[in-house]
Amino acid sequence: MAEQSVMEIYKQSLGKYTLEQLRQIPAEGVWSLAQMYDHVIVVADEYLDEAEACANAEPVQGRGKTEFGEKLFREGGFPPVKIRLPDEMNQPPDNSGTSASLLERLENLEKRIEVSRQTLHKIHPSLKREHGGFGWLSAKEWHQLAEMHFRHHLRQKGELEERLGIEEY
Repeated sequence: MAEQSVMEIYKQSLGKYTLEQLRQIPAEGVWSLAQMYDHVIVVADEYLDEAEACANAEPVQGRGKTEFGEKLFREGGFPPVKIRLPDEMNQPPDNSGTSASLLERLENLEKRIEVSRQTLHKIHPSLKREHGGFGWLSAKEWHQLAEMHFRHHLRQKGELEERLGIEEY
């Protein structure tokens, strides 16, 4: 259920942005709101792909999470710091989204999350896929990671809104 409440925040916020605000890049090296939305949606889809792939994975014995992965799941979320990926993994996200197109993508993602949630119990926790930074994750953990990632970007969303002079409801 946590995904739905976080996703609601993202969905409701789309109604307060003009197209110009949504696509405005406030400074060099800073994403627009549209890019941030695209990023969290694309990454959530990738994480759900991994969760589903766990069903066909080989059982993993003796391989766990990295130290950072253990900390992430123990604390239930990302630390409140900006995380920069290496340049080869940090291509700018799509900046062409509109409020309507991003809302549609979020709604489709919500449906996918719900379908995925209903099948998680069928995937044994020893069936894992490797995340480059967090280590070996089960389907349930990949699913949790999607929500944690959305929560992590709420701070960025607030900072972008502040830069653009967008007030909260």
